[in-house]
Amino acid sequence: MHCKAVIFDLDGTLIDTEKLYRKYWPEALAHFGYELSDERALLLRSLGRPFAPEQFRRWFGEDFDYPSVRAYRGKLIEAHIAEHGIAPKPGAREAILALQKRGLVTAIATATDPERTRRYLQIAGLSGLFSNIISATMVSQGKPAPDIYRYACGELSLQPSECIAVEDAPNGVRSAAAAGLRVVMIPDQTEPEEDIRPLLFAVVPTLSALVDLV
Repeated sequence: MHCKAVIFDLDGTLIDTEKLYRKYWPEALAHFGYELSDERALLLRSLGRPFAPEQFRRWFGEDFDYPSVRAYRGKLIEAHIAEHGIAPKPGAREAILALQKRGLVTAIATATDPERTRRYLQIAGLSGLFSNIISATMVSQGKPAPDIYRYACGELSLQPSECIAVEDAPNGVRSAAAAGLRVVMIPDQTEPEEDIRPLLFAVVPTLSALVDLV
């Protein structure tokens, strides 16, 4: 496979944090008097701005206070991390080093802001392993829009066809595919639905299997 860079999603792909959003979005909403089903919580994975606020307004009305609920969810997650830390996904460090040993650039494209991304990587023992950390805060639209992956390729001075994106959730897959990257999915919470399978170059079970593929 001709590839010069591997661009990773963060939550649920490199670190085991996606489950926290699944848990604490409903808890935060309950604090404000709303109810969010697990099915809807799963739909929020990697959903960036402006899509996330728009989705909540469709569910709960135009007066829904997204910033306040999101901030409260953030407090819940930070409290969890302070107590339990952050675990890297199995084989994450070894996989990244193996890819780099083959001469591949490794970067991150995430909805998480850069400061928090660096902190989470440090807690998980993965800091210093990436040439670039690209955040959705750097572009006008987050995932599933293609902006973040287009921007990442530009920052790496590479064509999308020269890059592989590694994602765990549908919105990230849609983003990378729309930007023209080959997408490898490592499912985290759910297996790929039929509607995104045509967008995938491959589905592998682990980061170790990704190394074997690339």
